[in-house]
Amino acid sequence: MVRRNERAASAGCPCGLPGEYGACCGRFHAGAGSAPTAEALMRSRYCAFVRGDAGYLLRTWHPRTRPERLDLDPGMRWTGLEILGTAEGTAFHTIGTVEFRASYRGGALHERSRFERVAGAWVYVDGEFPEGSG
Repeated sequence: MVRRNERAASAGCPCGLPGEYGACCGRFHAGAGSAPTAEALMRSRYCAFVRGDAGYLLRTWHPRTRPERLDLDPGMRWTGLEILGTAEGTAFHTIGTVEFRASYRGGALHERSRFERVAGAWVYVDGEFPEGSG
């Protein structure tokens, strides 16, 4: 019999990339390394929202802008992620931007997120909502 956590780890990754969750964003959630690019971090944070992993979201938030706590809505159902564009954010950069659309039951969130490296690891700084995205 497969336990719930094992099933979740072998399911497709919610970030939209091919492959299983455990080999994709799940490894970052489990602490087996950190996301190598700003886009990979953004995808893993989306997955954390899908899975309700507030701890990972807080750990990957810039200390300067991180809230003390994060209360996720257990009724929120995220349904898909679309990367609209990236700027910088590779292994050769210290800052990066990822613009995305995250769909949920009943709507979508369009954000341009900023990321920075802190102690070598990518972290989320903040985001803005582009004009016409609401």
